[in-house]
Amino acid sequence: MTPATAPAPPSVPARPLRGEAGPGTAFLWGLTCVASVAALWFVATAGDAESRFVSPATLPSPAETLSAVPAAFGERRLVANTFVTLKRVVLGFGLAGLVGVPLGVWAACFPAVRAFVAPLTIFGRNIPVAALIPLTFFFFGIGEFQKVMFLFIASVAFVVSDTTAAVREVPERYVDTARTLGASRLQIILKVLVPLAAPAIFNSLRLLFGIAFGYVMLAEVVKLGGDTGGLGDLINVSQRRGEREPILIVLVVIPLIAYAIDRLLWWLQCDLFPHRYGGRGWLPKLLRRVLHGAPSPAEAMA
Repeated sequence: MTPATAPAPPSVPARPLRGEAGPGTAFLWGLTCVASVAALWFVATAGDAESRFVSPATLPSPAETLSAVPAAFGERRLVANTFVTLKRVVLGFGLAGLVGVPLGVWAACFPAVRAFVAPLTIFGRNIPVAALIPLTFFFFGIGEFQKVMFLFIASVAFVVSDTTAAVREVPERYVDTARTLGASRLQIILKVLVPLAAPAIFNSLRLLFGIAFGYVMLAEVVKLGGDTGGLGDLINVSQRRGEREPILIVLVVIPLIAYAIDRLLWWLQCDLFPHRYGGRGWLPKLLRRVLHGAPSPAEAMA
């Protein structure tokens, strides 16, 4: 008789390399990162000015930065400057979306249009953004219109390119099915390609909005007269005065606002496309009710 073979030890399942962390785990790791940065900042700026690892002229301590918060909200008009910056980003990037999305859809559907706009998108995506500032000064002056047009020019090429890619990634079988059912070109574009590409287009716009929020700092290097200059102007004025605390406060405010807007847009994205992102679809239901009226009792019971 052959000796019985010992049972193999149970295999331990490998951890997924690209999985998603749970909400609680992600929050704890993110909080750990923030706490680590704050602790490093505290240690680097602790003690008297002569004994610090980092000079106060280079980096103020957390306590010194917090003491400058009231002045930032009062004398520096942080709230008013924030709203001015947000208005410029919304106008400039909104214009880029209004122009870039239809042009991207058109370029994706027609090769001739795609070949025509290709040099413009390549130029727009690769030109240094700072080089656009003197160009926009020449064409649009130094007022509010220049800042909006700077954000538009800096963003529109990315919107066109991402929209084109999203529409072209729609599987061809949907187009073939619509053509078999007798749909025209316009119907295929408006009722097949655009709805199927809309989740990817919206997601791209959400991510590009954050980039445009960073571009606005360059747009605000020049202020016209005594107008509110925005967050970028607040940073420039503080730099000229040699004040570090207001700069740090703005650098904290900007990511917080950008993150809040991103989470709002993410909620809107999930609600608009519940089949893709698992939202509740309240806004589409509300829109259908507004357009088609309240459902009948039989439809409500169905």
